[in-house]
Amino acid sequence: MTELAKDVASHDHRDGYEKVDIYNTDVLKSISTKYYEILKELGEDPEREGLKRTPTRVAEALQFLTHGYNLNPEEILKKAMFKEDHRHMVLIKDIEIYSLCEHHLLPFIGKAHIAYIPNGYIVGLSKIPRIVDVFARRLQVQERLTDQVKDCLQNTLKPLGVAVVIEAQHLCMQMRGIQKQNSVATTSAFTGAFNKPETRNEFINLLGSKLA
Repeated sequence: MTELAKDVASHDHRDGYEKVDIYNTDVLKSISTKYYEILKELGEDPEREGLKRTPTRVAEALQFLTHGYNLNPEEILKKAMFKEDHRHMVLIKDIEIYSLCEHHLLPFIGKAHIAYIPNGYIVGLSKIPRIVDVFARRLQVQERLTDQVKDCLQNTLKPLGVAVVIEAQHLCMQMRGIQKQNSVATTSAFTGAFNKPETRNEFINLLGSKLA
Protein backbone atom coordinates (compact mmCIF):
# COMPACT_ATOMS: atom_id res chain seq x y z
CA MET A 1 0.00 0.00 0.00
CA THR A 2 1.12 3.62 0.38
CA GLU A 3 4.70 4.19 1.53
CA LEU A 4 4.04 7.44 3.39
CA ALA A 5 5.96 7.89 6.60
CA LYS A 6 2.72 8.02 8.56
CA ASP A 7 2.01 4.41 7.67
CA VAL A 8 2.77 1.69 10.19
CA ALA A 9 3.62 -1.99 9.78
CA SER A 10 2.94 -4.95 12.04
CA HIS A 11 5.03 -8.12 11.96
CA ASP A 12 4.07 -11.60 13.10
CA HIS A 13 7.01 -14.00 13.43
CA ARG A 14 5.24 -16.96 15.06
CA ASP A 15 6.12 -20.40 13.67
CA GLY A 16 8.61 -18.84 11.27
CA TYR A 17 5.85 -17.00 9.42
CA GLU A 18 6.25 -13.30 8.76
CA LYS A 19 3.15 -11.28 8.13
CA VAL A 20 3.57 -7.66 7.11
CA ASP A 21 0.57 -5.35 7.06
CA ILE A 22 0.97 -1.67 6.20
CA TYR A 23 -1.77 0.78 7.11
CA ASN A 24 -2.40 4.46 6.62
CA THR A 25 -2.82 5.63 10.20
CA ASP A 26 -5.16 8.51 9.34
CA VAL A 27 -7.49 6.21 7.39
CA LEU A 28 -7.23 3.60 10.13
CA LYS A 29 -8.35 6.07 12.78
CA SER A 30 -11.20 7.42 10.64
CA ILE A 31 -12.63 4.00 9.78
CA SER A 32 -12.22 2.76 13.37
CA THR A 33 -14.19 5.73 14.71
CA LYS A 34 -17.01 5.11 12.25
CA TYR A 35 -17.22 1.41 13.11
CA TYR A 36 -17.26 2.25 16.81
CA GLU A 37 -20.42 4.27 16.14
CA ILE A 38 -21.87 1.52 13.91
CA LEU A 39 -21.53 -1.00 16.73
CA LYS A 40 -23.47 1.34 19.01
CA GLU A 41 -26.16 1.81 16.33
CA LEU A 42 -26.53 -1.98 16.16
CA GLY A 43 -27.27 -2.05 19.88
CA GLU A 44 -23.88 -3.36 20.95
CA ASP A 45 -21.45 -2.09 23.57
CA PRO A 46 -18.18 -1.35 21.75
CA GLU A 47 -16.44 -1.06 25.13
CA ARG A 48 -17.08 -4.66 26.18
CA GLU A 49 -14.07 -6.96 26.14
CA GLY A 50 -14.87 -8.85 22.93
CA LEU A 51 -15.45 -5.67 20.92
CA LYS A 52 -12.81 -3.27 22.24
CA ARG A 53 -10.44 -3.81 19.31
CA THR A 54 -13.10 -4.70 16.74
CA PRO A 55 -13.29 -1.23 15.11
CA THR A 56 -9.50 -1.24 14.65
CA ARG A 57 -9.48 -4.82 13.38
CA VAL A 58 -12.20 -4.01 10.85
CA ALA A 59 -10.33 -0.91 9.69
CA GLU A 60 -7.15 -2.95 9.23
CA ALA A 61 -9.04 -5.68 7.39
CA LEU A 62 -10.70 -3.24 5.01
CA GLN A 63 -7.40 -1.57 4.15
CA PHE A 64 -5.83 -4.96 3.48
CA LEU A 65 -8.78 -6.24 1.44
CA THR A 66 -8.74 -3.13 -0.75
CA HIS A 67 -4.98 -2.60 -1.09
CA GLY A 68 -5.24 -3.31 -4.83
CA TYR A 69 -6.20 0.32 -5.39
CA ASN A 70 -2.61 1.26 -4.59
CA LEU A 71 -0.98 -1.15 -7.03
CA ASN A 72 -0.46 -0.89 -10.80
CA PRO A 73 -1.03 -4.29 -12.42
CA GLU A 74 0.41 -3.27 -15.78
CA GLU A 75 3.67 -2.23 -14.13
CA ILE A 76 3.80 -5.58 -12.34
CA LEU A 77 3.58 -7.37 -15.69
CA LYS A 78 6.08 -5.10 -17.42
CA LYS A 79 8.74 -5.85 -14.82
CA ALA A 80 8.61 -9.56 -15.68
CA MET A 81 8.23 -9.58 -19.48
CA PHE A 82 10.75 -11.57 -21.49
CA LYS A 83 11.27 -11.91 -25.22
CA GLU A 84 10.47 -15.46 -26.28
CA ASP A 85 9.38 -16.98 -29.58
CA HIS A 86 6.71 -19.22 -28.07
CA ARG A 87 3.31 -19.08 -29.76
CA HIS A 88 1.40 -21.81 -27.96
CA MET A 89 -1.11 -21.54 -25.17
CA VAL A 90 0.07 -20.76 -21.65
CA LEU A 91 -2.56 -21.70 -19.06
CA ILE A 92 -2.69 -21.19 -15.30
CA LYS A 93 -5.62 -22.88 -13.59
CA ASP A 94 -7.18 -22.62 -10.15
CA ILE A 95 -5.87 -19.19 -9.10
CA GLU A 96 -7.55 -18.47 -5.77
CA ILE A 97 -9.68 -15.34 -5.59
CA TYR A 98 -10.83 -13.49 -2.48
CA SER A 99 -12.71 -10.27 -3.12
CA LEU A 100 -15.43 -8.03 -1.71
CA CYS A 101 -18.71 -7.51 -3.53
CA GLU A 102 -19.25 -3.77 -3.84
CA HIS A 103 -23.01 -4.06 -3.27
CA HIS A 104 -22.94 -5.44 0.30
CA LEU A 105 -19.22 -5.55 1.19
CA LEU A 106 -19.52 -9.30 1.62
CA PRO A 107 -16.87 -11.67 0.25
CA PHE A 108 -16.96 -13.67 -2.93
CA ILE A 109 -14.49 -16.51 -3.17
CA GLY A 110 -13.47 -18.65 -6.09
CA LYS A 111 -10.92 -19.51 -8.74
CA ALA A 112 -9.67 -17.94 -11.94
CA HIS A 113 -8.41 -19.83 -14.97
CA ILE A 114 -6.30 -17.72 -17.33
CA ALA A 115 -4.61 -18.46 -20.64
CA TYR A 116 -2.78 -16.41 -23.23
CA ILE A 117 -0.96 -17.08 -26.49
CA PRO A 118 2.34 -15.14 -26.59
CA ASN A 119 3.24 -12.87 -29.46
CA GLY A 120 6.94 -12.23 -28.91
CA TYR A 121 6.79 -11.87 -25.12
CA ILE A 122 6.05 -14.13 -22.19
CA VAL A 123 5.60 -13.07 -18.58
CA GLY A 124 6.81 -14.64 -15.34
CA LEU A 125 4.13 -17.12 -14.34
CA SER A 126 3.81 -15.80 -10.79
CA LYS A 127 2.81 -12.39 -12.12
CA ILE A 128 -0.51 -13.61 -13.54
CA PRO A 129 -1.91 -14.65 -10.13
CA ARG A 130 -0.41 -11.42 -8.82
CA ILE A 131 -2.45 -9.20 -11.12
CA VAL A 132 -5.56 -11.24 -10.38
CA ASP A 133 -5.00 -10.43 -6.71
CA VAL A 134 -4.45 -6.73 -7.46
CA PHE A 135 -7.87 -6.45 -9.11
CA ALA A 136 -9.56 -8.74 -6.59
CA ARG A 137 -8.33 -6.61 -3.68
CA ARG A 138 -10.75 -3.86 -4.62
CA LEU A 139 -14.50 -3.47 -4.25
CA GLN A 140 -15.67 -5.57 -7.16
CA VAL A 141 -18.30 -7.32 -9.17
CA GLN A 142 -17.24 -10.59 -10.78
CA GLU A 143 -18.04 -9.42 -14.29
CA ARG A 144 -15.78 -6.37 -14.03
CA LEU A 145 -13.00 -8.38 -12.39
CA THR A 146 -13.04 -10.81 -15.32
CA ASP A 147 -12.79 -8.00 -17.88
CA GLN A 148 -10.10 -6.12 -15.98
CA VAL A 149 -7.80 -9.14 -15.86
CA LYS A 150 -8.41 -9.81 -19.56
CA ASP A 151 -7.79 -6.20 -20.59
CA CYS A 152 -4.64 -5.87 -18.46
CA LEU A 153 -3.05 -8.94 -20.05
CA GLN A 154 -4.12 -7.96 -23.56
CA ASN A 155 -3.02 -4.33 -23.32
CA THR A 156 0.32 -5.05 -21.66
CA LEU A 157 1.58 -8.25 -23.31
CA LYS A 158 -0.11 -7.70 -26.69
CA PRO A 159 -0.58 -11.47 -27.05
CA LEU A 160 -2.39 -13.29 -29.85
CA GLY A 161 -5.26 -13.85 -27.46
CA VAL A 162 -6.36 -13.99 -23.82
CA ALA A 163 -8.93 -16.19 -22.08
CA VAL A 164 -10.24 -15.61 -18.55
CA VAL A 165 -12.81 -17.74 -16.72
CA ILE A 166 -13.77 -17.05 -13.10
CA GLU A 167 -15.93 -19.28 -10.91
CA ALA A 168 -17.01 -17.89 -7.55
CA GLN A 169 -19.41 -18.27 -4.67
CA HIS A 170 -20.93 -15.04 -3.39
CA LEU A 171 -21.76 -14.72 0.29
CA CYS A 172 -24.19 -11.90 -0.51
CA MET A 173 -26.25 -14.56 -2.29
CA GLN A 174 -25.58 -17.40 0.14
CA MET A 175 -25.96 -15.57 3.47
CA ARG A 176 -28.36 -12.81 2.47
CA GLY A 177 -30.46 -12.46 -0.71
CA ILE A 178 -31.78 -15.73 -2.08
CA GLN A 179 -29.73 -17.83 0.41
CA LYS A 180 -28.75 -20.59 -2.01
CA GLN A 181 -25.63 -22.09 -0.47
CA ASN A 182 -24.37 -24.13 -3.42
CA SER A 183 -24.70 -21.55 -6.20
CA VAL A 184 -21.62 -20.79 -8.29
CA ALA A 185 -21.34 -17.85 -10.68
CA THR A 186 -19.18 -18.30 -13.80
CA THR A 187 -17.96 -15.43 -15.98
CA SER A 188 -15.70 -15.50 -19.03
CA ALA A 189 -13.94 -13.11 -21.38
CA PHE A 190 -11.92 -13.79 -24.53
CA THR A 191 -9.80 -11.86 -27.02
CA GLY A 192 -8.07 -12.59 -30.30
CA ALA A 193 -7.35 -16.23 -31.06
CA PHE A 194 -9.66 -17.41 -28.28
CA ASN A 195 -12.63 -16.15 -30.27
CA LYS A 196 -11.95 -19.00 -32.69
CA PRO A 197 -13.96 -22.11 -31.75
CA GLU A 198 -11.00 -24.49 -32.06
CA THR A 199 -8.76 -22.43 -29.74
CA ARG A 200 -11.53 -21.83 -27.23
CA ASN A 201 -12.38 -25.54 -27.23
CA GLU A 202 -8.74 -26.41 -26.56
CA PHE A 203 -8.77 -24.01 -23.61
CA ILE A 204 -12.01 -25.49 -22.23
CA ASN A 205 -10.71 -29.05 -22.67
CA LEU A 206 -7.53 -28.18 -20.79
CA LEU A 207 -9.58 -26.71 -17.94
CA GLY A 208 -11.27 -30.06 -17.48
CA SER A 209 -8.11 -32.15 -17.81
CA LYS A 210 -6.09 -33.65 -14.97
CA LEU A 211 -2.66 -33.50 -16.58
CA ALA A 212 -0.94 -33.03 -13.25
